[in-house]
Amino acid sequence: MDPLPWPAGTATGIGSLPGTDPLEAARVVLGELPDLPHLPELPARGVGADMIGRTAGLLVDLPVEVVPSGYRTAAHPGRDHRRAVDLMRRDLDAFEEAADPAPPAVVKVQAAGPWTLTASVELLRGHRVLTDRGALREFTASLVEGLNRHVAEVAKRTGARVVVQLDEPALPAVLRGLLPTPSKLGTVAAVPEPDALATLQAVVEAIEADVVVHCCAPRPPITLMRRSGARAVSFDLTALDGTSWDEIGEAWEEKTHLFLGLTPSTDPRTPPTLRSTAQPALDLVDRLGFPRDVLATHAVPTPTCGLAGATASWPRRALTLTRDLAKAFAEPPETW
Repeated sequence: MDPLPWPAGTATGIGSLPGTDPLEAARVVLGELPDLPHLPELPARGVGADMIGRTAGLLVDLPVEVVPSGYRTAAHPGRDHRRAVDLMRRDLDAFEEAADPAPPAVVKVQAAGPWTLTASVELLRGHRVLTDRGALREFTASLVEGLNRHVAEVAKRTGARVVVQLDEPALPAVLRGLLPTPSKLGTVAAVPEPDALATLQAVVEAIEADVVVHCCAPRPPITLMRRSGARAVSFDLTALDGTSWDEIGEAWEEKTHLFLGLTPSTDPRTPPTLRSTAQPALDLVDRLGFPRDVLATHAVPTPTCGLAGATASWPRRALTLTRDLAKAFAEPPETW
């Protein structure tokens, strides 16, 4: 397997930031996360700027439009599709401008994973795409083709190695049968774990880049995400309960890299210290019996989730704290 694209002591973000200015967002990310910056997402801009809209804009030959209930497949590309494509183009223009004249060696881009995407887009009759096997196959194939085109475009513009983060916040609900039907009177049948793994694995293997699978739900399916073949698994460490410890231990035993959500994603009431932010990770490795240097070799700190809900001043501070946390993992203070 190729060496990881990020060095020890690296930090990164999840994706979203507040505001509507892509150039300012890109400058913040590039300035605070030089080793693994991410293409910022700015959902405050509305339709086409949110996770599902951005990803739908990448799909090939599968146009999607906005209806009162959300996103739905369409017969032809329309205003909503064009808006999503245009916003992405503006984001890439801004990132390229902000990165000049010293572009980063690695760039991370984000998109909804196959299960979250097909759980969030409706077919013409209102049923979710994932309920139709044929539609599920079409969407996953289109997602892969669109992501590979996106990866090639980002690499061409920046000269960087590209990492793809697949966001799967809906995956736990998909596995547990918690998604409501169009009538809201029932729920969509749970997707068996082997089927969920097979689809996710097929997408991960077909993407022409290193892949990180991210889920910031309280009980992420860490083992399933790890078995998909992703180079790393990303989750909110502060939201986990004890049911996930064994899965984390198994992941590290298998040398899987973990992106650990630690820095608050919204403005905290009390300013966090480096030690208080690191404490959940320190407690984790101590509880599992790993040496603390595993945090330097097999962990990347991140905010707990996207920063879209924060005030305008918090993202820069949060990303600075996350970067300082990564440095502390690599070179622990004597007090630790």
